[in-house]
Amino acid sequence: MQGIHLVGDLEGCSCEAALMLSCDAVEQLLVAQCSRAGLTPVATRFHQFGAPGAPAGVTGVILLEESHACVHTWPELGCVTLDVYVCSFSRDNTSAARELFRSLIEAFAPGHARTAELERGVVITNALRASA
Repeated sequence: MQGIHLVGDLEGCSCEAALMLSCDAVEQLLVAQCSRAGLTPVATRFHQFGAPGAPAGVTGVILLEESHACVHTWPELGCVTLDVYVCSFSRDNTSAARELFRSLIEAFAPGHARTAELERGVVITNALRASA
């Protein structure tokens, strides 16, 4: 198994309010951008914070055939956190993950973004399998 895990803390987001407050808007963005990047959405789950008529932030995850993407919004702070993790089992999905991550950052239009990229998993060679 191996893959790439991208995480981001976005501050001072100047996107349209719906992307901070609406499950539907965030879900549509994630599904569209995942597909555009060449990843395969298989399910979604989103939760709206706040009360009817007074929405607050959104938490959501899109389950991908390749793994997942998550978003959490804090409209009262103008902040968003992103999490994109994809495996590269049958093909290298690294560029697709990076494209998705960049497009989501662009959509939320932060004044400042703190990001990190982690290489995940291990490569098991025949030599390692033989010694196990």
